[in-house]
Amino acid sequence: MVTVSAPSFDPLAHLRDPGRPDDPEIDVFLHGTVFLDIIFTGLGRLPDPGTEVWAEGMGSGPGGIANLAVGAARLGLRTALGAAFGDDAYGEFCWRTLADQEHIDLTHSARFSGWHSPVTVSIATDGDRRMVTHEHPPPVSADQMIGTPPRARAVLLDLNVDHPLGVGDPERGWADTAKAQGALLFSDIGWDESERWPTQVLDQLQHVHAFMPNAAEAMAYTRADTPQDALYAIADRVPLAVVTNGANGALAIDNTTGEEVSVPALRVPAIDPTGAGDVFDAAVTMGTLAGWPLADRLNFAALCSALAVQQFGGSLAAPGWGDIADWWQHTRARNDGHAASRSLARRFAFLDDIVGSVPRTATRRATATVAQLSDASAPTTVVPGTPTGQANSAATDQDATQVNEDDPVTVDGN
Repeated sequence: MVTVSAPSFDPLAHLRDPGRPDDPEIDVFLHGTVFLDIIFTGLGRLPDPGTEVWAEGMGSGPGGIANLAVGAARLGLRTALGAAFGDDAYGEFCWRTLADQEHIDLTHSARFSGWHSPVTVSIATDGDRRMVTHEHPPPVSADQMIGTPPRARAVLLDLNVDHPLGVGDPERGWADTAKAQGALLFSDIGWDESERWPTQVLDQLQHVHAFMPNAAEAMAYTRADTPQDALYAIADRVPLAVVTNGANGALAIDNTTGEEVSVPALRVPAIDPTGAGDVFDAAVTMGTLAGWPLADRLNFAALCSALAVQQFGGSLAAPGWGDIADWWQHTRARNDGHAASRSLARRFAFLDDIVGSVPRTATRRATATVAQLSDASAPTTVVPGTPTGQANSAATDQDATQVNEDDPVTVDGN
């Protein structure tokens, strides 16, 4: 039985018809590995061999597929996750955070005795992150754990050359079933550590609605010389093609509507880029399900990523509708008439009608840590107009609503 709580702001309210037997109870279903992310911040440099350096801050929270699940749930999508959890303290913390704090349905997840939770240590330095990970394969396959997935509007997944879609692979049969039930498959792909970039992975695109790689991955897999050429190669295979291009923004083609757009990146001071690409993908998915124009979808995704990287914590830095409403109100109030401000006002004018429907109690970011109190962020501060109990966790001295067109671009969509 699906038990996801209704969001405080529902961007898909106009699509819901509880009286229709085939109306999906879930908006987004995901499967993957949940890591405990331990994040160190404020390092002046990495340690030399045999030496030690001190980090100014440390926080922890659910990572891996949890980044994408939390990103979707914070945007008001009814989200369900199938994942393996250990029965250790780390697994309990991740389960409790996702189920109780983020209201993600874990009906198709499982806890396994004696299987320790995967762990990633992420070090944020020089505008990017370096990670060390330890994990063991889950005790059972994805299909064994998930069984029949819930009826969902969309599935978000990474393509995998070793576990392809459409062939009954025991790690992907659940996705084939979800598609047969009517779900749209939104896909991304990870970095190929072998750097062989096998083109046969693109054969799986026949099974998906959207493919959203970053520019480096897109060019490598398509053998294209430019992000634009890579976009066209992908658009020949899928209804919705998106290529994120770091400081140069994002490109997209929607073959279902005939739209082709390119949007610039938002210029922000990035503190921790962990999970920015997942937030971007969740935002594109939400906008697509809601029926937004392509330009609005990409601008919205760029905004969500920009807000996320200004906070520490990967999944828990994902913005909610309260954060987005705060940002838009702040941006309109500080419009100084300069070209950059006018550009923001034009690009995000579509938020006017939406933000007017966002309640003051809408979801905002939260800090979680197994140490009870994360020192990766400064003490909680309240953005003006934020109700008591709905505060943002402000990272160091950065305003959670800040997007400054004069600051360097450091946001990559993936």
